Amino acid sequence: MDTLTAARSSLPAAPGGVRAVLEAAARGGADATLALVVETEGSTYVRPGAVALFGAEGGAEQVGWLSGGCLEPEIARRAAEAAAKGRIEWLDIDTRDDEDLFAGSAVGCRGRLHLALLPLAAMSGWQALLPAWREGAGALRWDIDTDGVVACTVAGASRHWRLATSRREDPEHRAWQRELPSPPAVLVFGAGPETPTLVPWLRRMGWMTTVVERRPRWSALAALADTPVSESPQAALSGQIRRFDAALVMHHHFELDREALQALAGSDIGYIGLLGPARRREDLFRVLPGTTRAAFQSRLHSPVGLDLGGQGPEAIALSIVAQLHAYRQQP
Repeated sequence: MDTLTAARSSLPAAPGGVRAVLEAAARGGADATLALVVETEGSTYVRPGAVALFGAEGGAEQVGWLSGGCLEPEIARRAAEAAAKGRIEWLDIDTRDDEDLFAGSAVGCRGRLHLALLPLAAMSGWQALLPAWREGAGALRWDIDTDGVVACTVAGASRHWRLATSRREDPEHRAWQRELPSPPAVLVFGAGPETPTLVPWLRRMGWMTTVVERRPRWSALAALADTPVSESPQAALSGQIRRFDAALVMHHHFELDREALQALAGSDIGYIGLLGPARRREDLFRVLPGTTRAAFQSRLHSPVGLDLGGQGPEAIALSIVAQLHAYRQQP
């Protein structure tokens, strides 16, 4: 089975990261509980704002991880209580005690997680905020206090609830605000041999993917993206309603790459990756207007990808995913 035939017979890879958790949470279910990390101390697997879903529908009991697997059984048990009672369960997991090391019950990390377990069935309407978040309108902000007041906000649109809560050891009134950034979005000009590895991996890292491809030969691979587009680069850019964090130019075709670069020169996309060696980049700049080179300045990554070694489409795709991940982690 060749690459194109395999693509036609496969489904796009499931998304990962925060995107996977929230999209699964939006599908709901009576037992769905969102675990939100509101506070951490010491060495922990995740940071404040991390989320995981317990009691998910569709055969997946859990989406997302808050530890290397050692803490999840206890979180799942308490999440089931939150869903059954329709109340916020507060869960404090502290693995900093030296006694655990000698008692044989240590789980590896030496830190503390403070979680709010939110019963989603008791928070009607929060799913209405998700499309704006997916489209890049803004972060999904959760405001929670120990009295059970919960608010969820995206780009000025909000939902509010007041829920019962479990008893906390610390009676002091506390409030937290945690923001979940919109998923990053990448615009890929050109499908090709790298696409079956590149697009699924970007989705698994939580990226929203759009592939622009007009050539019938590669249309099946473009369909692996969240949004396949069969228009010119200029039309694709002007027709998009969301802001892209990155763009990749990788047609393996000189004229189509030139057309894409010309369209991208007028965009404000902060990362633009160009597939191919430096000599090919220079050849492209010779046939582009003189203002184009200045327009790209520090945002053009060419050759695209980290130098990880190896060769072939899979190695190239891995190098691009790694570079995009590193780019997103910059302050």
